[in-house]
Amino acid sequence: MKFPKLETERLRLVEITEKDHLQSYFDIMSMDEVTKFYGMSSLTSLEEARKIIASFHANFQDKRSIRWGIVRKEDGRFIGTVGLNRLEIHNRRCEIGYEIHPDTWKKGYVSEAVKSVLDYSFQQLELFRVGAVTFTVNEPSYRLLLKLGFEKEGLLRGYLYQNEVSNDALIFSMIKPDWLKKNQNNGKW
Repeated sequence: MKFPKLETERLRLVEITEKDHLQSYFDIMSMDEVTKFYGMSSLTSLEEARKIIASFHANFQDKRSIRWGIVRKEDGRFIGTVGLNRLEIHNRRCEIGYEIHPDTWKKGYVSEAVKSVLDYSFQQLELFRVGAVTFTVNEPSYRLLLKLGFEKEGLLRGYLYQNEVSNDALIFSMIKPDWLKKNQNNGKW
């Protein structure tokens, strides 16, 4: 399967490569404020970033996930990633996740990227369900999900293990009928 490139008004969603994105990816994922609610510790070396980028490629080849780099059109800057995790095409479901550089927060980039990935998920992959898991205290993330039309399903007790602590998480989902309704009511989002 060829890697799907997506485009929005302000963004290009591209395959993450070591050659083009290693340093930028490391710079973002080494920030504690980014990884605070990510479910993993901040990166401490380029080698760690290199291994994760290699895993993005391997998991895509195995059809287990798709992770896009988020690149701004205006300046070509890599500002974060968005992806489908736990991709189970035969079960028509996955989970979505994202992170971006703090100096690009609250500018609508994540909403724009997630909308494009949802469109791809429901139209091209023909998924029925896209889930999302957030830390209970990650209010900006779960507010974004609700704004996009995700439904809060409940609490997952002790679900996310980070910094030697098991943390509760909230689970959200969007199913294809919700997505279709949102598109019909708003035109195109």
